[in-house]
Amino acid sequence: MSIADLTAPTPEHQMLRDAVRAFVAAEVEPQALEHDRAERFNLPLFRKLGSLGLLGVTVPEADGGAGMDATAAVIAHEELSAADPGFTLAYLAHAMLCVNNLAHNADAAQKRRWLPKLISGEHVGAMGMSEPGAGTDVMGMKTTARRDGDHYLVSGRKMWITNGAQDDQGTPCDLMLFYARTGGPDERPQISTFVVERGMPGFAVGQKIRDKTGMRASNTAEMVLDDCRIPAANRLGDEGSSVKHMMRNLALERLTLAAMSLGIGRRALEVMVRYADERQAFGKPLSFFGQVQRHIGESYAELMACRAYVYDTARRLELDGYGMRLDTDGAKLVASTMGKNVADRAMQVLGGYGYVGEYVVERLWRDAKLLEIGGGTNEAHQKNIARDLSKGGFPWG
Repeated sequence: MSIADLTAPTPEHQMLRDAVRAFVAAEVEPQALEHDRAERFNLPLFRKLGSLGLLGVTVPEADGGAGMDATAAVIAHEELSAADPGFTLAYLAHAMLCVNNLAHNADAAQKRRWLPKLISGEHVGAMGMSEPGAGTDVMGMKTTARRDGDHYLVSGRKMWITNGAQDDQGTPCDLMLFYARTGGPDERPQISTFVVERGMPGFAVGQKIRDKTGMRASNTAEMVLDDCRIPAANRLGDEGSSVKHMMRNLALERLTLAAMSLGIGRRALEVMVRYADERQAFGKPLSFFGQVQRHIGESYAELMACRAYVYDTARRLELDGYGMRLDTDGAKLVASTMGKNVADRAMQVLGGYGYVGEYVVERLWRDAKLLEIGGGTNEAHQKNIARDLSKGGFPWG
């Protein structure tokens, strides 16, 4: 199987890539630098993704989505990130963490209630898992949901929530899917999934996080749940059943974050090669010199190796299945570092021009670092891979 077969296995996948690439060139690229500098989420542009079918790309057609697979999700994230990783992160939080999670864990009535406006882009969604004192140690979360008749009383804080705030005025997202501890004081704590909607008393933006190193075109916020009264009908699945929800969605999150690194690495390599061919030093193009050739050669090889791993993992990932943690962690582990390294080499080749915003790589370099932290740190992936290999043996024959 060639890399072309992996990255566009069907005509539909190729049509998707062509459509997203055209949209990126016409709509995403022209606004990327401006919104990064302003630390502003481009909500009108985000809503245009709905007309492309991207906001429900992995949602079954019966539920109003595009009915596509993990490969399609990877394609979308790679193409969008080649121009604007920050905007792409907002897309990922909505389409993968919130919409895909609902599509595979909500009941029929909940899907009818929430999915249409999320898929169209009328509503913006988020997902709340991390907390001020719980990131990688997700089971250490402190947010609690206590049953009170037909409602739950929820208290806690969620931190680093992409799309949590829609604007600088602190307007919360339309809805946030989040995880909380349930069970009585004498019971073993369990994790349950809920949806909180804007306007519910006790649900608010604590603070919009500013001055981030990168991913500035996506809004990041602390979300507060202060005795928030949430209907029991807003719980997804059975009480205490959400570890599976979480693990299944984390696999797709990590794979699409890896795809974002592919877009960053690809764009940085393209800029590096073009600049090295055009810029002269000592009467020769930079691409003549061995030091620059090493930067280009290593970047290309690492990018292509990661593309093969990410797309092969996407090919095997079942959206409603379990058991792919080993390779979704592995793909993100290597791809996130690759994207950062290629952007760093591009900045080195461009010299002073790479250190300013005009040539894109400075922004890509800043954006790339988050992918070694968000969606699971590289250290967490290393731990998971070591554990899974010890428990299950090696995946090759």
